[in-house]
Amino acid sequence: MSLVGQPPCDRGAILGGDAATPCPKASKRWTLVAAIIGSSMAFIDGTVVNVALPAIQRQMNASSADAQWVMESYALFLAALLLIGGALGDRFGRRRVFMLGVALFTLASVGCALASDVGLLIGARAVQGIGAALLVPGSLALISAAYPQAERGAAIGTWSGFSGITAAIGPVIGGFLVEHYSWPWAFLINLPFGVAVLVMCALRVPESVGSSHGDPVDLRGACWVTVGLAGIVFALIEGPARGWTSVPILATAGTGVVALALFVRVEARGRTPMLPLAWFRQRTFAGTNLLTLLLYAALGGSLFFLPLDLIQVQGYGATAAGAALLPFIAIMFLLSRWAGGLVDVFGSRLPLVVGPVIAAAGFVLFALPSIGADYWTSFFPATCILGLGMAVTVAPLTTTVMNAVGSDRAGTASGINNAVARTAGLLAIAVFGVLLTSAFDQRLAHELATLQLPPGLGAGVLAQRQKLAGIVIPDGAAADVAAALRHAIGVSFVAGFRWVMGLSAALALVSAVSAWWLIEGKPRSSS
Repeated sequence: MSLVGQPPCDRGAILGGDAATPCPKASKRWTLVAAIIGSSMAFIDGTVVNVALPAIQRQMNASSADAQWVMESYALFLAALLLIGGALGDRFGRRRVFMLGVALFTLASVGCALASDVGLLIGARAVQGIGAALLVPGSLALISAAYPQAERGAAIGTWSGFSGITAAIGPVIGGFLVEHYSWPWAFLINLPFGVAVLVMCALRVPESVGSSHGDPVDLRGACWVTVGLAGIVFALIEGPARGWTSVPILATAGTGVVALALFVRVEARGRTPMLPLAWFRQRTFAGTNLLTLLLYAALGGSLFFLPLDLIQVQGYGATAAGAALLPFIAIMFLLSRWAGGLVDVFGSRLPLVVGPVIAAAGFVLFALPSIGADYWTSFFPATCILGLGMAVTVAPLTTTVMNAVGSDRAGTASGINNAVARTAGLLAIAVFGVLLTSAFDQRLAHELATLQLPPGLGAGVLAQRQKLAGIVIPDGAAADVAAALRHAIGVSFVAGFRWVMGLSAALALVSAVSAWWLIEGKPRSSS
């Protein structure tokens, strides 16, 4: 699941926003409601689609790479255009750009539901990602614009509470719709909410612009980073099937590397860059973003494959799979206020070291269950430990990012950290897919070699290996042979899943080391 719950530094983006534009009390309330519903649409979509992926893969006869693209096409444009989306709102009007994002997101959701093949679904998801890149920063900016600094704490509390509720119940509702109706309903659920937000904004939400509304927008940087990430992700996802030395893979990988190099050059020389590279010379700012990159790569990459394991291997229904991470979300929500005070007591370094270490233990626990594992003795403890680790990390991370650059730049710094987290998940899903596919192929070949299969049956299974645990047993197989094949496929997926969780644990530990090395400890109190 991509970025389960609230992404890092959303609160920081609200707190660090521009001065509020005076508006009536009623307008403030309507603005907060519109922002909550708009951001909740994006939160829910990031987790509901994961639960729907097994059904999509089965109905559309899609490969594992196709399933990855369903998630990655959305994540690509959201991660690459997130910062530019906020700048467009400051320049052309926050309400106007937010409404454009909501409209794109809603229409693309309908397009996803009506898609007749996986290619059309991937295209609609890409448009959805563009819409999300406009509405996500727009929803945070609307709150900053409506509420003065003294009132933002209460507004953030309300926004966080409702967002936490939607993040918790969204996957469960989506799983219920997938299990009892069909997967298109997981997308159509956005339609009434999108229409309601557009009506609210048109009638009740005031317009505002940012203090930098006269500055040029970094469109060149946005284009280069989008091309760069697209090239790298394409090579990683398609490489196992097309061959790592094939012309398309080498060409797209090379294009991605060159485009990212040009992005760095544009950001270093631009007058108003979307990513101020000079800020990374500050050790704490660099350290928090390196920690974010590593830890959220572990989180986003590993939890993408968890619903596939629960549904296709463990035999969970979509509703149960959607509810599996409820303890994770509940722990992060309940402990967020407590964790926010850890920086005042211990400084930044200690919680940002301890939190990722606890999260690493959670990833290790996820690697232990085999086929038929009981949820309460296997996945539940892993979910709780991982939730505790992330709860200890996220609130101190937001505070540290904001303190690293000063209050006047805290909003931009928080937006950068948020974009880093989303980029980490984007790249990790592609990288982890390579790892899981390699381990799955090797183990499946070994398992099939030990079975005495009728001629052609093993070849029929291997021909579908790009579907991973979604392989369909060929018709005509005897019941005992089909059971043995299902077991072999499940064992092979678990073998790859364990490698993924092991890599996630390693990344979490490295993020803790980076925090210890780069982030300053508790500042000395002056007498």
